[in-house]
Amino acid sequence: MDMNSQNIEQIVQGVLARLHEEGATKASSSAPKNVPATSKAAVLTKLENYDIREFPIPEIGDDDILVKVEGCGICGTDAHEFKRDPFSLIPVVLGHEGTGEIVKMGKNVKKDSAGKSLKVGDKVVTCMIFADDPDITMYDLNKQNVGAGDIYGLMPDDDIHLNGWFADYMVIRGGSTVFNVSDLSLDERILIEPCAVLIHAVERAKTTGILRFNSNVVVQGCGPIGLICIAVLRTMGIENITAVDGEQKRLDFALKMGATKTVNFKDYKGADELANAVANTFDGKFADFAFQCTGSPIAHSNIYKFVRKGGGLCELGFFINGGDATINPHFDICSKELTLVGSWVYTLRDYATTFDFMKRAKGIGIPLGDLITHRFSLDQINEAHRVNLKMEGLKIVIINE
Repeated sequence: MDMNSQNIEQIVQGVLARLHEEGATKASSSAPKNVPATSKAAVLTKLENYDIREFPIPEIGDDDILVKVEGCGICGTDAHEFKRDPFSLIPVVLGHEGTGEIVKMGKNVKKDSAGKSLKVGDKVVTCMIFADDPDITMYDLNKQNVGAGDIYGLMPDDDIHLNGWFADYMVIRGGSTVFNVSDLSLDERILIEPCAVLIHAVERAKTTGILRFNSNVVVQGCGPIGLICIAVLRTMGIENITAVDGEQKRLDFALKMGATKTVNFKDYKGADELANAVANTFDGKFADFAFQCTGSPIAHSNIYKFVRKGGGLCELGFFINGGDATINPHFDICSKELTLVGSWVYTLRDYATTFDFMKRAKGIGIPLGDLITHRFSLDQINEAHRVNLKMEGLKIVIINE
């Protein structure tokens, strides 16, 4: 009996010790990490020039999150801002394809936008800010894309300054969307935003009822957007995908992403000859569906000729005003009875779908991470943008060490 009492006492003491250790570990993981007083940020101060500036890190409000930036991709939109400032944002801290680690969070922050718990040390990405429309939630955002909200990295400068991912630290404000993506690698997290663009485009294409498993699909433009489009289609089980571009290295990479045939438009004279080359990749038949992933009006004019009668087309290449395209409404649309959809960025729901897509792509061996071809430090951001403008690689990224 005494021995039993002793055993029980030892068991109780052991349980209490473990609870104490778990509590200490949890408290440690939730405690703010060492945070400096200031943060570097790359400020676009004039065309084709970033200045690295130092800003004080503000106090974090009860609904805010402070993130230590780990990396951010350079988007085509960043390139347009760098070269032309079409949105009149200068001076501005850009960078919207970013990710990082939570180092401090307000007392009201408990979960991410999908209901997953959040704590200090978690890796996160942001989607958009709906502070002016708090009724929009994860579950009713079916028809509203980011045109209705602000995006970190495309926000005018203010007294916080740390509004974009091209920085050491960024402040995620209350009313923002945030996702816990601690189960993905850094490279995968950097690619989430551009992948969401293509998840949205393919979801838009599916609304036509034309895009199916056995569809012959052509993707025009093999920059990062077009290449990810091919990967999304391949994870859906679509087998017959033809990639069209003028750079052979990009066409070769399209095969790694899941394309089955490629066409280099530089090898053909005129739209009709090019269209016949595309049809030849489908045994002489024109495509059932086409994705136009360039910002070229000429490319937009040509792609109608690639599609069969009764086929479909998704245009997603124009994120800024790229100029007018010339088409013939009778021959290109009416007589073919084409079904057209436009795609503009993504919805909040598309972000959640993107995480599953990335896991599926990895599962079937699509090397999404190989899209990242160049890595630069924050201090090298001007050089990074120049490399991007020269199209010397695919996805150019800024990595913080």
